Amino acid sequence: MRSAPFFLALALLMATTFSCARRKKANIPNAPTTTAAPAPAPAAPVERRAARDLTDVMTDELKLLPDQQVKVRAILTSTVEQVNDAQKKHGADRTALMTDLKAINARSEGQLKQVLTPTQYQQYQTKKRAMQAEMQSRKSSGGR
Repeated sequence: MRSAPFFLALALLMATTFSCARRKKANIPNAPTTTAAPAPAPAAPVERRAARDLTDVMTDELKLLPDQQVKVRAILTSTVEQVNDAQKKHGADRTALMTDLKAINARSEGQLKQVLTPTQYQQYQTKKRAMQAEMQSRKSSGGR
């Protein structure tokens, strides 16, 4: 079954966005300003290999045609580069990072929607929602 690699690769590309969104949605307060706390470590950069791996999995799962595969790989590689640039640019400024990540995700989704057939895009969205639910479930149960 090839679903597990798809979920893992998808998680690599979207983990930063989801973790920031969950923190904001949960309304977790910032650390008190009266104590000197070390700055949070910057998020680890997403490897370009993740875009290649996710493209390979999407090719199998969604039955991408060769021209779609080339376009999807370009979109995902660009997305990875944009995420890494945003992480470098904003460092510990989570609000600014979240704003950029949402814009990057919206652009990437729009580009994928143009490349994939309606059926493929629906399959992609279904798998993405399942992955989000799985990540949320793991977070809620204390597992990571």
